[in-house]
Amino acid sequence: MLHSAAPLYDDLIPGGSHWSFIMRRGHVLRLIDETGGANVGMLMYNPENPLERYNMPDTLKNQHTFLLTKGHVLLSDMGRVMASIVRDDLGWHDTVSGTCNAELVETRWGRKTYQDAHNHYHRNGFTSFLNELAKYGLGKKDLTANLNWFSKVKTDDEGNMAYVSDHSHAGATVDLRFEMDTIVVLHTCPHPLSPAEQYPSHPLRYQLFKAAPVTDADPCKTSSPEATRAFANTALYHLMQA
Repeated sequence: MLHSAAPLYDDLIPGGSHWSFIMRRGHVLRLIDETGGANVGMLMYNPENPLERYNMPDTLKNQHTFLLTKGHVLLSDMGRVMASIVRDDLGWHDTVSGTCNAELVETRWGRKTYQDAHNHYHRNGFTSFLNELAKYGLGKKDLTANLNWFSKVKTDDEGNMAYVSDHSHAGATVDLRFEMDTIVVLHTCPHPLSPAEQYPSHPLRYQLFKAAPVTDADPCKTSSPEATRAFANTALYHLMQA
């Protein structure tokens, strides 16, 4: 799935932090849980038209799934493939639980401000997303349901949701091949259902690679009729952009 084994770029996002960048189509974003126990919140937008963004309901409904793993595609609200999951060491990632906010973090782990702890203050996912979105002229109205990489949430027969502790291990890796240019917004703040006694702060290593060409037999492309149609929609979009 990779054009070469050597990353084009390598960086570390500290735990309880946030970052964003534009991924170009034909490249792979590798996410690595550096120490184990990470939660990585993610939002995605089309930089040419930010009204197009990752759509959680369509992604799950069209692939008949509650979780995300290798072989799934991440769909936009215009029926196109923003990214494909081409590697997954864990087999389960959450995309239904949303993100934590300042009230939740303070209630569960206490209030720790920049004045108290400098760069180790308690950030939350909601504010982190807003801080990064502002760099692209986006704001609260542009927030959507986010992904939570490396986190697992299960349900019982009554539909109650429960966070699965110790799901991710050090070195666990996810590779996302981008099929469209995409604004990627990340945070490493706690999962909203985390039962941790101390504020969870686990870093994320991310790497960029050139992707190998996508063939007609690509497993993500052929995983379902809905995925095949979404790839066709994406190809048409790029044809009209040329």
